[in-house]
Amino acid sequence: MRLDSPSALRNWAGILEVLREWLPPAGVVLEVASGTGQHVAQFAAALPDLCWQPSDPVAEHRASINDWCAGLANVLPVLDLDAMAANWPIRAADAVLCINMIHIAPWAAAEGLFAGAARVLPPGGKLALYGPFRRAGRALEPGNSAFDADLRQRDPAWGLRSVESVAALADDFGFGGPDVVPMPANNLTLLFQRLPANSKDLSYTDPH
Repeated sequence: MRLDSPSALRNWAGILEVLREWLPPAGVVLEVASGTGQHVAQFAAALPDLCWQPSDPVAEHRASINDWCAGLANVLPVLDLDAMAANWPIRAADAVLCINMIHIAPWAAAEGLFAGAARVLPPGGKLALYGPFRRAGRALEPGNSAFDADLRQRDPAWGLRSVESVAALADDFGFGGPDVVPMPANNLTLLFQRLPANSKDLSYTDPH
C-alpha cells in the first residue's frame, strides 16, 4: 500500500524547518492533498504536540497515507477530501497545509482550497502553500520553465501559478499575506493568515 515520492524525500526537511517556526504550538493541522503520506508522517513525528489530519481524494493515496502514518498517535484517520468540493468533511482546523497541488490541478482547485480553508479556519488561522511559482517581472528558472511547459502539455489547465494571482485569490477569501519564503530547488513556501471579518490586506512580503 505504501507509495514513494522522490520529491517528498528531498523536500520534507526544508518544509519542516519553516513549519516548526510558523505553526501554532498545538491544535489541528489539516493537510490538503497529502499524496503518498510521506510529508505528514515526517511532520507528525517531528511535531508531536500537533494533531495532524491528512486528506486526499484518491483511494490509492489514502491507503498509502494510512500505511506511512501507522503507529503515529497524533495522526487522525485520512479523509476523502476534494479541495474543489463545496463542503469538506471537517468542520474546523487551526492550520491548513497544501504541498505541490495547485500547479498540478485546474485553477478551480486553488479557488476551492482558499474557500475551504476560509470555512474551517478561525481568524488568525494559518494556511501554507509549497511548490514552484511564477513571480512578476522575473523569468522562470530553466528547470521550472521546462516543468511548466510539461504540465501545460499534459493538461492546458495546469501550470505554475504566480505569487501575485495567488495573493489576490487569498485576499478574496479573507487571508492576509503571503509571506514568501525561498526554498531549495527554486520552490517557495507562501504563508497566509486568516484575517478578522471585514479586514483586507493585499500586501505580501517578498525577501527579494
